[in-house]
Amino acid sequence: MAWKRIVPGLIVCFTLLMCLGTLRAQKRSPLPPAPPPPKLIQRQPQPQPQPPTQDVDPNDIIKVDTSEVLLPVTVRDSNSKLVEGLTRKDFRVFEEDVEQPLSDLSLRQVSVDVVLMVDTSSSVANNLDDFRVAADGFARALDIEDRVSLIQFDDRVQLLQDWTKSRVQFRRSLTRVAPGMFTRFNDAVVLTANEQFQRSSARRAIIILTDGIDSGRGTTFDAALKAALGAQLAVYVISNIEIERAEKRAQLTQILAGDESSIRFNKLRIDDLRMGLEALDAGEQKLTALTTATGGRLYEPKSFNDLGATYAEVASELRHQYALYYSPVNKLHDGRFRRVRVVTLDPSQRVSSRAGYYAQK
Repeated sequence: MAWKRIVPGLIVCFTLLMCLGTLRAQKRSPLPPAPPPPKLIQRQPQPQPQPPTQDVDPNDIIKVDTSEVLLPVTVRDSNSKLVEGLTRKDFRVFEEDVEQPLSDLSLRQVSVDVVLMVDTSSSVANNLDDFRVAADGFARALDIEDRVSLIQFDDRVQLLQDWTKSRVQFRRSLTRVAPGMFTRFNDAVVLTANEQFQRSSARRAIIILTDGIDSGRGTTFDAALKAALGAQLAVYVISNIEIERAEKRAQLTQILAGDESSIRFNKLRIDDLRMGLEALDAGEQKLTALTTATGGRLYEPKSFNDLGATYAEVASELRHQYALYYSPVNKLHDGRFRRVRVVTLDPSQRVSSRAGYYAQK
């Protein structure tokens, strides 16, 4: 029939008309543009309390006003006993080999600010109770006007007790000492020198229980030495190097006494012990340089049971120190390091004092 041939054609035409209408509608009402790609949101970091583990600047050191120089001096006889009763006339002070005139008040009594620092890394962690007892005894042995503070360091440097004259408050702070890992020795010295000592009228000292082996995660030993000299610190180190050395040597001797197959089996352990002994030797050399340059002393007790007696000896030295004052002949404030040497009229006496100071610009 004719209508059967007409209907398909009508369907095709109707479909074409619908498509044309859709295209016209799209031209009249275009689709909205695609949104731009998202941008990264710039967030300002939230302010956080700055812990003592901040980065340290080796050049950020305290300098002394050269109008008057204070030199804490320790004098020992040929038997290493402290010498008392000396007067101004018994001393001679040289700055860059030029003798300096001592003031009339060169032996006046001066209080001391002492920071007790403890290395809480694995080498000391098992003997912290010995340290607490010894540190408490040390604080009680100081003069009533002397101030103490407490810092522990491992992978962080933490101020546990700020300056106080209260021995009870200091004793309480000792309970907060806790074991840690690694040893940021250099950072601890730099941060303590730069941030903890503000009172210019007092003698300054830090006493550190450590083996002196730095983990190498921060600043250098030279920076630590420079900061200590810049802050006019006398550094005393009570080192467990001899204790560790004896333990490692005993272990090494025991392994090497075995048969050949046992020695081969323990080769890695042998190498580790030998490297440990070399590290202790290097640490000892640095600690000797640090304490000598700052007028302090290196103590190496053979047992942690000797800590109490060692800390008591340091306290005795601080009580019997001479405080020498002089006004430098060189009045230039050039910021340079000036070497200082102190001697007594008795050549048999050994004098310990700071190697020098940085003149304030």
